Amino acid sequence: MSFEFIKKLPTPDEIREQYPVPAKVAEAKRERDAEIREVLNGSSNKFLVIIGPCSADNEDSVCDYVNRLAKVNEQVKDKLILIPRIYTNKPRTTGEGYKGMVHQPNPEKDTDFLAGLLAIRHMHIRAAQESGLTAADEMLYPENWGYLSDLLSYVAVGARSVEDQQHRLTVSGFDVPAGMKNPTSGDFSVMMNSVYAAQHGHSFIYRGWEVNTTGNELAHTILRGATNKHGNNTPNYHYEDIMRLVEMYDKMDLKNPACVIDANHSNSNKKFEQQIRIVKEIMHNRKINSDINKLVKGVMIESYIEEGCQKVGGGVYGKSITDPCLGWEDSEKLIYNIADTIV
Repeated sequence: MSFEFIKKLPTPDEIREQYPVPAKVAEAKRERDAEIREVLNGSSNKFLVIIGPCSADNEDSVCDYVNRLAKVNEQVKDKLILIPRIYTNKPRTTGEGYKGMVHQPNPEKDTDFLAGLLAIRHMHIRAAQESGLTAADEMLYPENWGYLSDLLSYVAVGARSVEDQQHRLTVSGFDVPAGMKNPTSGDFSVMMNSVYAAQHGHSFIYRGWEVNTTGNELAHTILRGATNKHGNNTPNYHYEDIMRLVEMYDKMDLKNPACVIDANHSNSNKKFEQQIRIVKEIMHNRKINSDINKLVKGVMIESYIEEGCQKVGGGVYGKSITDPCLGWEDSEKLIYNIADTIV
């Protein structure tokens, strides 16, 4: 056998028992889940802004960022719902680079899975307890979902995972919104088929159990740009791209048509400062076209305390060690600009 089984890790139930959700956080999650649901099903005109670091690499700086975000949220909560990105997994499959807090709670050291599981749960609880804002995370590993499922208000399925059957089936059992990104190829039909699968019920094997799901009617699309065979990035946030998605939704039997647009990644060619211009274009297109206004329910923005990025061990507080991010000052201005465009 090619697998070497090192040690058995605690189950999600055991980790949740060790770090239970405080009553205040559970109540905040119920309220925010209801608010976000109303945006995605069209009964609320509020707009989602999913914003935060590329990777949640340090508990203190992440919680500092989320607390800053909470203060801004108080000023815009009549128009926007701010959802902090607390992303604890990073898809580094080449063997190099930071793999996220769940694997490396200390970015400068080797993997420590048990410490990582405890660290991500503690960080999510602390951030929500201090700020009142429950967060978004990416589901890179479906079997790890249970470690945070009682804390998250939004889940993203990445471009490299959206074609995977286990991701689609797992999302079909969620009780929170799940955004399915277009694959790196940019093929909209793959993304739409993923949403279709996630919105329907399934029977499958999960964590050694035979399970049934009823479908997740809040599964929706995320446009994040594409990469062609030459490695060049192609954006898909423009007017024509969104109208093509509107037409595809019209042809499919999907509940709650909705799209969130990721302003970074291949849409910005990872030029983080371009997120400001891209978001402004998205908001302009919502303003001039009622179909786009109805479909586009939010944006994703990569943002941290300090702009840009640094190498692991760089030592700059609140600066990304993965992809470059907008700094706090520009992020705050952009949030207020978004709010000003919402009628």
